[in-house]
Amino acid sequence: MLTMDDIVRDGHPVLRKVAEEVKLPASQEDKTILESMLQYVKNSQDPEVAQEHGLRPGIGLAAPQINVSKRMIAVHVNDEKGNLFSYALFNPKIISHSVERSYLAAGEGCLSVDESIPGYVPRYARVTVKGTDLDGTEVKLRLKGLPAIVFQHEIDHLNGIMFYDHINKQDPYKEIPNASPIER
Repeated sequence: MLTMDDIVRDGHPVLRKVAEEVKLPASQEDKTILESMLQYVKNSQDPEVAQEHGLRPGIGLAAPQINVSKRMIAVHVNDEKGNLFSYALFNPKIISHSVERSYLAAGEGCLSVDESIPGYVPRYARVTVKGTDLDGTEVKLRLKGLPAIVFQHEIDHLNGIMFYDHINKQDPYKEIPNASPIER
């Protein structure tokens, strides 16, 4: 079981590397790693399990965050209507996105970043993501709202990009043109 001890923190060089594509069909080792990532995110949202194991709650995790430089992400999040988006994907890619932007009104956080970094993180309001699930099936997801933001945040990790790289350094709360806030 993954715990906070397995998660590398900001400043670790793996977080700034571009992760390698996963050879498909995925090896048993890669599948096991990806399954454990999804399990972490689920466990971290269960108050009893999280407290017992000292897990910080998360809604997404990318393999570089556990010091595995491979293109794998796990997301477990509900949208504003309560629909669950629970995916473990190999080689996820954004294949299209909206012109409109969105951002989390409260800002973003990250399991690899211990301190709070204030500011708006501009994201695409809608994205289409393609990837391969644990069964080897190609998945195509049309996302908006919080799930779209989470997938963009995790895919950024695969490219060595941290959420705070997107924040305006001079004015962290500067209005983002053509963007709508998302409350969480």
